[in-house]
Amino acid sequence: MDYIKYALLAGLAAVSYLLLLAWQEDYPATTAPDTEVVSSVPVQSATNSDIPDASSTPADDIPVVTNNSVPSVNATANQNPETLVSITTDVLNVTIDRQGGDIVFVSLPEHYTRIDTPDQPFVLMENNSSRSYVAQSGLIGRDGIDSPERPIYNASASSFTMNPGQNSLQVNLTYTTENNVEIIKQFHFRRGDYLIDINYEINNPNDTPWQANLFGQIKRSNYEDPTRGSGFGMASFLGFATTSTDDNYIKISFSDVDQGRPSHEIEGGWVALSQHYFISAFVPPSQMRNNFSFRRNNAGEYIGGFTSPEFVAPANGSATQSMSFYAGPKDQYRLAEIAPWLDRTIDYGWLWFVASPIYWLLTQINDVIGNYGWSILILTLIVKAIFFKLSATSYRSMANMRRVMPKMNQLKERYGDDKMKLQKATMELYKKEKINPFGGCLPMLVQMPVFIALYWVLLEGVELRHAPWILWINDLSVMDPYFVLPLLMGVSMYVQFMLNPTPQDPTQAKIMKFMPVVMTIFFLWFPAGLVLYWLANSVLGIAQQWYITRKIDAEYAAKEAARS
Repeated sequence: MDYIKYALLAGLAAVSYLLLLAWQEDYPATTAPDTEVVSSVPVQSATNSDIPDASSTPADDIPVVTNNSVPSVNATANQNPETLVSITTDVLNVTIDRQGGDIVFVSLPEHYTRIDTPDQPFVLMENNSSRSYVAQSGLIGRDGIDSPERPIYNASASSFTMNPGQNSLQVNLTYTTENNVEIIKQFHFRRGDYLIDINYEINNPNDTPWQANLFGQIKRSNYEDPTRGSGFGMASFLGFATTSTDDNYIKISFSDVDQGRPSHEIEGGWVALSQHYFISAFVPPSQMRNNFSFRRNNAGEYIGGFTSPEFVAPANGSATQSMSFYAGPKDQYRLAEIAPWLDRTIDYGWLWFVASPIYWLLTQINDVIGNYGWSILILTLIVKAIFFKLSATSYRSMANMRRVMPKMNQLKERYGDDKMKLQKATMELYKKEKINPFGGCLPMLVQMPVFIALYWVLLEGVELRHAPWILWINDLSVMDPYFVLPLLMGVSMYVQFMLNPTPQDPTQAKIMKFMPVVMTIFFLWFPAGLVLYWLANSVLGIAQQWYITRKIDAEYAAKEAARS
């Protein structure tokens, strides 16, 4: 009556598949609130205050220089659409508020909101009634113009565009103090680059020196990452990151800020706000020892930034000060060029030194193939080939274990519940058959770091976002909408289980038999690129294991024939 059992199992699998499709239709995956709407609405329509009124907000919105002679700094004024300046390049749409010269909006034309909305650039930074994510910079301290109120700069136009054939674009904001000190805040954009150079030029016509401190900070309200991965345990890190003399890469979550994060100093350095696929980062002057701090204001917004030492524009002289701001995708090689260890914000975990060369290999393959789906398959094949010998050792051990399984079952029947005698007889059998019971585990353990690193490369790579493969797989960074890949992966894992020797312990055998089902459920909501990798790895493992098992069986049969 086995055919009835198999028919029932097949029917159960079909019903489960249809239920999953119905669930997906009734409860589709959604993006974070307002992501699509905000991307199509001009930032000028936002009425939310960039720098809240001093009467309702404490003085921690703008940093305070640790000098008793420096007054506290209050944040004032609301964002006014009339003070907004828009800048358009080939890869950036940026809006700067002339009040303070802050970046209050960034969208990325080459990375759209959803795969079916190529006309809507992905909004990375914005400032509206539902969320706040802005980059503030200015001059504080003794003569700083951002204390106690933010200055309103002048601009020659309300919009600037990088025209075709133009490789760079410079936008100047100017402000003159009451004592005639001219301050020019320059934003320098380059074609094809997400890095913005921010320069201050101070012209001091007075007979006394002018002194201030440069600061830059990223401010964000605590809303969900709109590009976070789906599935169990798939959420990428959302929060601040920085570097120090003791630790090249430090992750600082919003909960860490709530608990109180001490400030630190380092020569150069950087501070970033990291989310899945994208990042914003301030890079202060590299030749100065900058102070980095993290805090939360009374509006519930989280702030991470730096303050540089004071600099001086001499009497009847001038001075310049510069920093950089990056807002864009996590490009491993570009981030490495901008500042030391900034590329670590592509969070591969503690196996970053293994993941980085794997990422390089994947990108090299894709440069030739031009399709990340096929590139993942070729990468899996290459990794499998590198570990062919180790895998062969593991599969050979499993095949030998499977071959002697009937003899082990006979020993179990002979000795019953006498575990001591059974263990002794089993070890004698291993010795006689020249089998290492751990031979199948150790080679796999050696390979695990590479497999885990490859997993994180496929999870963190922005290149896979909206990258198509074939047929219905038009985005390798999201789940398979029809669950075909995870179900095939579950079948392949079950086949692998059947090729392995059955554990003697009945409980362990049941757990191992149920494992493919558990893994399939986990992988249902994983990105298609990750599932494709695991499926390819399983299929190649089945082929290699089947070949080695047949080879060992043939060798053993030949030996038995020679003995007889």
